[in-house]
Parts: sequence; C-alpha cells; structure tokens
Amino acid sequence: MANYYPPLGYHFRVEFNNIKGEFQFQSVAGLNIELETEQIAEGGENRFKHKLPVRTKFPNLVLKRGVLVNSDLIKWCRDAVEGFDIMPTDLTISLLNEEHEPLITWNVVHAWPVKWAVGDLNAEESKIAIETIELVYNYFNIQ
Repeated sequence: MANYYPPLGYHFRVEFNNIKGEFQFQSVAGLNIELETEQIAEGGENRFKHKLPVRTKFPNLVLKRGVLVNSDLIKWCRDAVEGFDIMPTDLTISLLNEEHEPLITWNVVHAWPVKWAVGDLNAEESKIAIETIELVYNYFNIQ
C-alpha cells in the first residue's frame, strides 16, 4: 500500500446503451446514494425521536459538456422534454486508469432526461458554450 495513489477524477467515460455516438463530458455529478429515514415519537420519551430506515434515494445525474450540433443524445433529450417521448436507457460511467481501462464502473439503470440547458452566452468571456443534461434514474450498481 506504500505506492498506492488514489485515482484521478478527470479520466472517465460515459456510455449510453441505446444512443449512438461517443460522448465526452466535462463533468458527471449525482453518483451518490442516501438512506431516507422516518421519525417515530415514542410515548413517554420526550428527549428524542426514533429514526428508522425507509428506502434509498438517488439524486438526479447531471452531465456537462461542450455544446454539440446534431447530437443523437440531444435529440433523445429534446424528444423527452419537448415531446414527452420518454425512452429510458441504461448508461455506464467508468473511472479509467492510465491505460484507459475501467477501475470502477457505475451502471445507471432506467435513466431518462428531465432537463437540458445551455450555459450563459457572454461576449465578454472567451469560454466554451456548455450544455447540461439532467437525468433521473432508478438506481445504480457499482462494479
């Protein structure tokens, strides 16, 4: 363990199962899980309430990248958001090592878009136009 270095968070790959194309993203956020609890008050005990586990909760997955023209991914997003033509898909997010091989893989199940946004356009700044895609999903598995 003396030579172990934690993996770097900037070398990753995102793959959609049912959407054609290669997707490069600037950032991926929302890979976390939370356990919801329910509070129960016990009669005669006024110092605290019992907290009991209820279910797991997954936040929305937020993907950011430079704006692309004629992207199948954006067509999928617009079909869902504008036309209510929702086609859920699974996707895989892999953290890669220096040989571009997966170290950790998150398999996101039954994802579909709920938001698509383009960042501010500003003539006073010279930066890339960024689009944000927000997805809901059922759960993820880690491999």
